[in-house]
Amino acid sequence: MSTRCTSVGIALLAGALALGGCGREEEPRAYRLEPTRACLAETDVPVTTRNVDFVASTALGGALKAKFPENQVTIAFGRSGADAERTERAYRNFAPKKLKIDDVLRRDANVVLLWAVGPSERDAETVTDCLRS
Repeated sequence: MSTRCTSVGIALLAGALALGGCGREEEPRAYRLEPTRACLAETDVPVTTRNVDFVASTALGGALKAKFPENQVTIAFGRSGADAERTERAYRNFAPKKLKIDDVLRRDANVVLLWAVGPSERDAETVTDCLRS
């Protein structure tokens, strides 16, 4: 193979690799169950991975429940934002018609939070601050 052909081939390969990344959004950093659970436990929030609801039990990254004095939240971890979108959609599909789902359901990157009742600012902040990669 000539030097010219090799140079052209390398240039084409480099161009293809550069174009391969164009137009693709990068996944946000994925939050993970164990570091999040450890953080919540350090803030004296009781946490369990037992008896999560059906939708949360199907989350590919696992799920946990955190109990606050006047509320509780189920946190379902996906492996990607797309996983979280599917979990959110499932919660919306299974929600009772009378439930104001937007008051209790939140999605952040690859996690979905389902609160028993609309969270206080303090409880919501505690959970958000403990979401860890």
